[in-house]
Amino acid sequence: MAFDYGLRQIGVAMGNVLLGTSQALPILKARDGVPDWQALEAVVREWQPDLLIIGEPLNMDGTESELSRRACKFSRRLHGRLGLPVVLVDERLSSFEAKAVSREQGHSGDYHREPIDSLAAELILQTWLNEQA
Repeated sequence: MAFDYGLRQIGVAMGNVLLGTSQALPILKARDGVPDWQALEAVVREWQPDLLIIGEPLNMDGTESELSRRACKFSRRLHGRLGLPVVLVDERLSSFEAKAVSREQGHSGDYHREPIDSLAAELILQTWLNEQA
């Protein structure tokens, strides 16, 4: 299961290592980066992943950003609450790519009304799956 961490929304996607497939799941709401833990735990219980993948939003030069530090903190909290292994995956340009893919699929361009965070989570998951092949 992959997460695209954000301050207002957290994108979620689920994948299958054996098949190399992934699918976007509904976005989880967050307040200043803090998720609705009950909703998050419910999604994890429903899908029962073996591994949690968190996008790490590094700067383009590979250095940490404030958001990447917060994503790392989120990953530690996930591990502490759920006891599942957590992997951080470089997500540079995943939002840019998600916007490009969504536009190709006819997205209106209003990302507030039609968010793409779960598509970004799916792209992060696909990056990780491709690295495993």
